[in-house]
Amino acid sequence: MIAQNVVYRAMSRLLWVVLGLLLLPQGSRAQSIDTPLITPRHHPEMASSSGEGVSIPGLKTRPMRVDVNLVLVPVTVIDSFNRPVIDLPQRDFSLLEGGVPQKIQFFSREDAPISIALVLDFSGSMRNKVDYVRQGLDQFFQNANPEDDYYVITVSDHPSLVADASQSVNTIEAELAAIEPKGQTALFDSIYLGVNKLRTARYKRRAMLIISDGGDNHSRYNLKEIRHVLEEADVLTYSIGIFDDLPIPLLKTIEERMGRKWLDDVTRVSGGRDIAADNRRQIPDIAAQISRELRTQYVLGYRPTDPNHDGKWRKITVKLAENPGRMRVHFKEGYVAPGP
Repeated sequence: MIAQNVVYRAMSRLLWVVLGLLLLPQGSRAQSIDTPLITPRHHPEMASSSGEGVSIPGLKTRPMRVDVNLVLVPVTVIDSFNRPVIDLPQRDFSLLEGGVPQKIQFFSREDAPISIALVLDFSGSMRNKVDYVRQGLDQFFQNANPEDDYYVITVSDHPSLVADASQSVNTIEAELAAIEPKGQTALFDSIYLGVNKLRTARYKRRAMLIISDGGDNHSRYNLKEIRHVLEEADVLTYSIGIFDDLPIPLLKTIEERMGRKWLDDVTRVSGGRDIAADNRRQIPDIAAQISRELRTQYVLGYRPTDPNHDGKWRKITVKLAENPGRMRVHFKEGYVAPGP
């Protein structure tokens, strides 16, 4: 009898809970079941800010906006002998956005760790060059910060992720030693994969190194789309273009003719550059040079004087106050302002 009373009382409570839920308004019922009850704090300064929208299912509130008002510009300075210049003070730099001078409010030249995507051409045309690529990677690793981490993507008919940030340099080199070049060149798809992997990388400083002997002939993405991806990504991109044994001009494919220009386009927009290897034996030295440059960057930060959140492209220019030695300055050419 006691057991029957316990069951009866439990069923009664359950019935009242169900009736209560059914009598709730539709919107309240959905919120109580699908999401926790969240009462956001009111921050007046958030009302006019902009950036990425964040929505929570079940809550009928305006998307959260994040105001990114500090622009960071990585800068590399090279002397006339292609050596990085590492001892310049802040006063030697001037920075403009859209032709308007900006006040540099943050300045750094520390050797901080980097997350790096290595995009390596392993298509069929690389059969007689791949040994030099492996030597180049060895030099790149030897000159890098020991705390750097790497994503390694090989380029063939399709991009292939062969190593991620959890693997050691020795493991990466062993993986690459077992891969034979074959197929066509899906370079743009591989660059896209590299940028995508770096979005969740360990370090805030992010870079990419591309090693290839030509253009693209097998990607879904095109040059314009990849340029746009790199314009918006905070990924400093370098490349080593290998152009030492291309056939005479009349026999070159469109990829071979345009490869040098394409690599220059995708690297320059990010603030990096293409360093051509007109002799494949130069690859190890160039790879070491790029590795050292990544460790000797300046970072300039400023808050734009233009407060408009219009989603437009903002052009950046960095100059040296005095440049008697004809030093070259490489920097990210601009960024896309937050939208309205």
